[in-house]
Amino acid sequence: MKTPEMPDNEVMRLQALRSLNLLDTLPEERFDRVTRMARRLFGVPIALVSLVDENRQWFKSNCGLEGAKETPRDISLCGHAILGNDILLIPDTLEDERFADNPLVKDSPHIRFYVGCPLSYSDTLKMGTLCLIDDKPRGFDADDAVALRDLASMVEDELRSFQASTSDELTQISNRRGFSCLANHTLHYCQTKGVNASLVFIDLDKFKMINDSYGHGEGDRALVYFAELMKRTFGGFDAIARLGGDEFVALMSGRIKSEAEKEIDALQVRVNEHNASQITPYELAFSFGIVEFDPATPHKLDELLAAGDAIMYRIKKSKKAG
Repeated sequence: MKTPEMPDNEVMRLQALRSLNLLDTLPEERFDRVTRMARRLFGVPIALVSLVDENRQWFKSNCGLEGAKETPRDISLCGHAILGNDILLIPDTLEDERFADNPLVKDSPHIRFYVGCPLSYSDTLKMGTLCLIDDKPRGFDADDAVALRDLASMVEDELRSFQASTSDELTQISNRRGFSCLANHTLHYCQTKGVNASLVFIDLDKFKMINDSYGHGEGDRALVYFAELMKRTFGGFDAIARLGGDEFVALMSGRIKSEAEKEIDALQVRVNEHNASQITPYELAFSFGIVEFDPATPHKLDELLAAGDAIMYRIKKSKKAG
């Protein structure tokens, strides 16, 4: 087994890593959404956001490696990945003398395939990786590499600056920028695999009334409550976001329109339960438009959003007329 070397700029790298104030913090949706998406897109059992400090690789986000928070740096594969500027690909660890007798290969989680994309704080400072792991050897082509770099860039944005964030600061689900990246990868996956998807465009009803009657602080609370209900309703692999104002969206891969309607029914049940609890002095309500993505005749994300918005607007207008 080969122990990973130390980068030449290790002191500066560690200073930058500590300045992030992320080590040993609780899981966060802004990172977890990326590892969930990576796991789904690449069909691997494990996807991690791994940060490498002096003695360990610590998992800021862990999708699939149950119960593990960190592993020693001297046996870490990510310790090798941060030494380079691009993806470290190991199609079969048993065929690589650096890793064949590594404890993480010989024992649980029995790593046979590893690919790690370094996460940069700056051009020369690598904080860790977005990595994919499988217990079986597998291929990884140029298109896969492009997709992994794109997802890693989302993590880098979160590491560097919340201004460049892919998260909505208020609700902590994706913002428009983050949704665009995740959704485009999802649609590409669906088109490649011949899988349907459904996009749901959602707008809160009478949100202006909440702001006017109870103040903008209460309006913010309404947005947070609704985002939490969405998170509890939609699956971990679905891309959900607040697009801005009182507009939300969900993209569900592998589900046709009728199946998406069932998810919306489930969301309505949760909204009803929230209203019955009388946590707020007003009731939450929403209108929605569902658009199905057909991989045989694919449409761009902007086209799906526009179509979903148009359907939602007609439904909202009919409510007012009624």
